[in-house]
Amino acid sequence: MINLYGLEIKKLEKLMVEEGQKPYRATQLYTWIYEKKATNFDEMSDISLKFRNVLKEKYCLDLPTVSYVQNSADGTIKLLLKMKDGMQVETVLMRYNYGCAACVSSQVGCNIGCSFCSSGLLGKKRDLLVEEMVGQILVLNDILSKEGRGERVSHVVVMGTGEPFDNYDNVMDFIRIINNQKGLSIGARHITVSTSGIVEGIKKYAREGLQTNLAISLHASNDEKRTKLMKINKVYPLKDLMEAVKEYEQIAQRRVTYEYLLIQGVNDTLEDARELVELIKDTKGYVNLIPYNETNLNDYKRSSNNRVHAFLDYLTKNHITSTIRKEFGSDIDAACGQLKAKVENKT
Repeated sequence: MINLYGLEIKKLEKLMVEEGQKPYRATQLYTWIYEKKATNFDEMSDISLKFRNVLKEKYCLDLPTVSYVQNSADGTIKLLLKMKDGMQVETVLMRYNYGCAACVSSQVGCNIGCSFCSSGLLGKKRDLLVEEMVGQILVLNDILSKEGRGERVSHVVVMGTGEPFDNYDNVMDFIRIINNQKGLSIGARHITVSTSGIVEGIKKYAREGLQTNLAISLHASNDEKRTKLMKINKVYPLKDLMEAVKEYEQIAQRRVTYEYLLIQGVNDTLEDARELVELIKDTKGYVNLIPYNETNLNDYKRSSNNRVHAFLDYLTKNHITSTIRKEFGSDIDAACGQLKAKVENKT
């Protein structure tokens, strides 16, 4: 059966025409499932009984199921969600003063194999389908609705398990569904896609005509260190990556965010900061410094607060806009992939 949550509206219009319906039927269905939050076709009272029966025969509205929940004292919610084939992925809700942000996974597992990350331990199992990514948001919205505080997911970062540009077409359809006014109506400027640096994906993304945000997982300022942290640097070294970033800025007219994980004794010295300034000074991007979230799955340690702030001060004094990412879920398995690894190890 075809899951309606996986259909970008133009594809749904085409399907409705093939079903002998008018194109407006797609907008009507979007209204029911996203605005009115219908969970079955019998609720759709302005659609004929005959066509509702067709919908029940050929289409479905299936969502992932929650198999594990962690609640943090700071309001962060981390879910382990099970898909129809039994595969599980993590999804996180973080509460900011400007709204609720969902960190969405794009794959089951990951092939990038970054040495600091729990997500790639078991390797990539498969890409997530569009409906499985949309489903992550809908499950979180359902949890928020039951809390009765009038909250919903207002910001989305495709920054969970997986490399989004390794599942490019599905991620693009996901973005168009959640951005569509008849869909989840999440503003483009509130949607961020994070890549480990797939050059072809960055160049293609620049031409999508979307006003969403792009984040680059950088984490080192020279090829030697970045290759040790991120194997993908062997395929896409920093020279090629930075050329792609400049092309993206020129075409999309959007600045990028450089994600920079600070690991004690690995990439957190003032020399690293100096190299970082040299690397990115000719771009319009800004730096998001991330103190490492320690895990028992490797030997990396987080940088001291003094070193983090010294790194930030150096960047700022050299005219690089920088921030330190606010930490969430410090009392739960907050690092990406950590909850799934923990649960599967117990199993």
